[in-house]
Amino acid sequence: MRTLDKVIRILVGVFFIFSGALKINDPIGTSIKLKEYFQVFAQDFGNFFEIFVPVSLPIAVFVIVLEILLGVALLISYRMEITSWILLLLIIFFTFLTFYSAYFNKVTDCGCFGDAIPLDPWQSFIKDVFLLILVVYLFVRRKKQASAFNDAKGHLIIGTSTLALLVVAIYAIRHLPYLDFRPYHEGADIEASMSPSEELRYKYIMTKGGENFEFDVYPSDTTYEFKDMVLTNPEAQATITDYSVWNDQGDYTQETFQGKKLLIIIESVTHSKTGGIKKVNELVQNLDPSIEAIVLTAADERSYENFRHEYQLAIPYYFADHTVLEAMIRSNPGIMLLKEGVVMGKWHHNDTPEAEEVERLLE
Repeated sequence: MRTLDKVIRILVGVFFIFSGALKINDPIGTSIKLKEYFQVFAQDFGNFFEIFVPVSLPIAVFVIVLEILLGVALLISYRMEITSWILLLLIIFFTFLTFYSAYFNKVTDCGCFGDAIPLDPWQSFIKDVFLLILVVYLFVRRKKQASAFNDAKGHLIIGTSTLALLVVAIYAIRHLPYLDFRPYHEGADIEASMSPSEELRYKYIMTKGGENFEFDVYPSDTTYEFKDMVLTNPEAQATITDYSVWNDQGDYTQETFQGKKLLIIIESVTHSKTGGIKKVNELVQNLDPSIEAIVLTAADERSYENFRHEYQLAIPYYFADHTVLEAMIRSNPGIMLLKEGVVMGKWHHNDTPEAEEVERLLE
């Protein structure tokens, strides 16, 4: 039993650390996912949950750090009485969230592994049920788990880990994610990503006489009844399906893929960090004329007009969906450099580059 205790404890601990590490890479992404849950709960259970939306980022950091610390605590068998209680309550909560999302089709991706490993709602729920079984086992056996260190060393490990994790999270928020798993990462060809990599193939599930039959092409025999159509090469699907840019004169999407473009992304004017606008302006003014700077925003026209006049942003602007802009860069404002639709560079407004650095990337 002690061997089984150790194996399960290490397995769950490593899993929590792995899951948390992928999320601490991008705390803003986790906060966006939490906003989705809070907004869904506000609609389904009451407006009370709206109060959590403005503080979704601190909550995200707390949950991520707690998740990793629980993993560390399991590995060193730290205060298993307390650890197992917190772990049990947390996994019950996560299991409820994923079941609710799956059964009522509310949130299509739980964000359990950030953007690195997307899971559909039912996959997330099954994963949490499996974890719940393991955590219940650890909870039942919590008094049998001996600590690997004395209290002083255990406190030191947990305390040091907490400080280190907070530094890692804050740095990722104030700059950009350490690793970019989204389809707008550096080197990505946005235009190419909007088309399937190969022709999509389907199989058709038909029924006849109570039996199921599979066909590669839709059967001409009308005695078969259609049941389902399944994509057989899902890896070939377009990775970007919602990128669109426009203004009151029409669509501008294709133009963003032509030549050299410096995109100044201002998802929201109300939440934009205006301290970085001065540096952005200086960058644009010093750019080589062959590089066209444009603003992409999800704000309404009147709000953005007031904003650009207040901060003297004499740059052409276009509109895009706010979820697309949030996916493109975790900074408001943020900077993205394109060359023929390929992402050549991305910068948080705290890391606004000099014009020479931008031009060097385009050589």
